Amino acid sequence: MAPLLRAELVSKSFGPVEVLSDVSLELNAGEIHAVIGENGAGKSTLMRILAGHLSPSRGSLYLKGKQVAFPGPVEAERQGIVLVHQEILLADDLTVAENLFLGRELGRFGLVDDRAMRARAISALDELGAHVAPETEVRRLSIADRQFVQIARALLVPHEIVVFDEPTAVLTPIEAESLFAVIRHLQQQGVAVLYISHRLNEVKAIADRVTVLRDGRLVATRDIDGLEPLEMARLMVGRDMSRLYPPLPHCASSDVVLKVDHLTVPGHVEDASFSLRRGEILGFGGLVGAGRTELFEGLFGLRPAFGTIILNDRPVRFRHAREAMAAGLVYLSEDRKGKGLLLKQNLRMNLTLAALERYLQGPFIDRAAEDRALDTAIRDFDIRARRRDLLAGQLSGGNQQKLLLAKMMLVEPRIVVIDEPTRGVDIGTKEQIYRFVVSLVEGGHAVIVISSEMQELIGLCHRVLVMRGGRIVGEVGQDDLTEDAIVFLATGVHEERAAEIAAGQA
Repeated sequence: MAPLLRAELVSKSFGPVEVLSDVSLELNAGEIHAVIGENGAGKSTLMRILAGHLSPSRGSLYLKGKQVAFPGPVEAERQGIVLVHQEILLADDLTVAENLFLGRELGRFGLVDDRAMRARAISALDELGAHVAPETEVRRLSIADRQFVQIARALLVPHEIVVFDEPTAVLTPIEAESLFAVIRHLQQQGVAVLYISHRLNEVKAIADRVTVLRDGRLVATRDIDGLEPLEMARLMVGRDMSRLYPPLPHCASSDVVLKVDHLTVPGHVEDASFSLRRGEILGFGGLVGAGRTELFEGLFGLRPAFGTIILNDRPVRFRHAREAMAAGLVYLSEDRKGKGLLLKQNLRMNLTLAALERYLQGPFIDRAAEDRALDTAIRDFDIRARRRDLLAGQLSGGNQQKLLLAKMMLVEPRIVVIDEPTRGVDIGTKEQIYRFVVSLVEGGHAVIVISSEMQELIGLCHRVLVMRGGRIVGEVGQDDLTEDAIVFLATGVHEERAAEIAAGQA
């Protein structure tokens, strides 16, 4: 049987820079075909070509055996190809239902049929296992719920091929399983699925075949049988990745640099207490919605909060993040695109913004000093930009994260809080970020890591505090760090089991 979709020797250049070179790929009906590679390997460029968002510089596309050229994504959708973007592309001020049908509203008697759109919205979201009210404004949704809305919008279009670009980057493992069930259902209906992910265990669990890209070129296409995540990683980066996490230095210090007592963030966090020692990596685990991000937004003055914060034995209260930075604390947001970087500004401006006063000469900015700082950041953080004049939004996700790290380190903090440090980045960049975090504590810093990836917490942290329902419900020490220990606390399994035993004894 001829492939449903075939790309033959496809290349793409932006000016003199070739980002995709002679890549060929075949996709069959009822197949889940994963595409993996490091950030900047060309995965998203290839997907955007297949879905009509970009035109290839060279090469050909064949749909059902016939050569095609899509003038845009609307034509690709008309021919049955839909793309679920990695970035959230929704209108914040509109409701869920209005977003799902934006530009393709249902009508009756010449008027928009809100009741029909609401009913179809409920059905589409239920199929994804998403519990989202269709009349809710998108701005009020969590990032994970917004992703489900975006997926539901794409799947409302009649489709034979669905392209998922990092669909689980903001989902918990439980939410990801709901999405996998939907993808397998699509497969059973004969729909072809192209699946981009940095989570190689996911790829192993769901894919039939895997195509590996490196530096814009095709490395291999392999059946998933017999292909393990470690081998996928080796193909992606071209080197052995058996030691993803660097050795963790022993934290022998008893010097408490940050102590938080009974911190409450109204509506999100209640009565949170913890301490952080110099030279320690302290992890915060829990399910999405547990209150981890809100806790630290409250601590940094980004949300209203009350309680006691002791920094280096002195009580402090931060009214906004700049006061925290002045005191030696920085917070790297989980939302690097929305809150961490200015995507429409250049790398230099993004890098120096938080420490801009250091680059002032009277009323003017010292551009030469900024350029030197950018040179240093590109070298020290391995920011891979094909040109220095790129906008931050033109970098891959991993390089955006490295730019954000470089930006916040210009403030010269002593305490660094990193929220979801490797969300949406490839395994090679993960290794770099992990080594950077460990180098911080080796240099006497203290680090807090908030992560939804349990293996990340286990491999990187001295101890982990687990949150559930806005409360810190337990601590797991380094000797006891396992996925089970974190999950049991995050879900309340131990408490439920204890209640069952007590009920049985009664």
